[in-house]
Amino acid sequence: LKEKTEDLKRERRLAEDLLHQMLPKSVAKQLRKCQKVEAENYEQVTIFFSDIVGFTSIAASCTPLQVVEMLNNLYICFDTRIESYDVYKVETIGDAYMVVSGLPERNGTKHADEIAKMSLDLVAAVRQVVIPHMPAGRLELRAGIHTGPCVAGVVGYKMPRYCLFGDTVNTASRMESTSLPQKIHISSATYEALLTDDAYEIELRGEIEVKGKGRMKTYWLLGNKNYSVQN
Repeated sequence: LKEKTEDLKRERRLAEDLLHQMLPKSVAKQLRKCQKVEAENYEQVTIFFSDIVGFTSIAASCTPLQVVEMLNNLYICFDTRIESYDVYKVETIGDAYMVVSGLPERNGTKHADEIAKMSLDLVAAVRQVVIPHMPAGRLELRAGIHTGPCVAGVVGYKMPRYCLFGDTVNTASRMESTSLPQKIHISSATYEALLTDDAYEIELRGEIEVKGKGRMKTYWLLGNKNYSVQN
């Protein structure tokens, strides 16, 4: 009986660990108790989006299995690296990778700094990812970051997802789509949030036309003066 009890406890821990990989612990706890998860408003968070440059062409030149293997290698690399930062991985859609800092656990004014350091790390790390079917090839990342308010909540009851809503999400996505290969494109809001400790090398990109937003003044995040990326 004691052995069976220990086995059950072990299985429960494994199930909980798996659940916590897909949903925040606080949300998972409420769902386990069959409670309604209320949407929550966050005044300031920083959101990161990235995608692979030329992914459509790469995917067209290989088999579906090779695409999955390539993305799995990439995401295992990214998932391992983001554990060093105070961030939450929201989701991956195809080759797009979305990460946020400042929720579900608030971290004061640290969110922009955490995402900035993480993004520099990921842009450097992507060059080390091996494409199994293209050993001589290397992937390139296009990244974008924006800071602002958003709402987070769980949608659906079959395969429930923890999702972010609001203009901040849209703007972060636009920063990514208007970025360039191996560049980190940041909005004025993120730029101002990073100015507080003067730790970053940032270059003005200038005013650009952003779909749905009009003209926006944006910047390139180049590096951190006090921190070098180690591969």
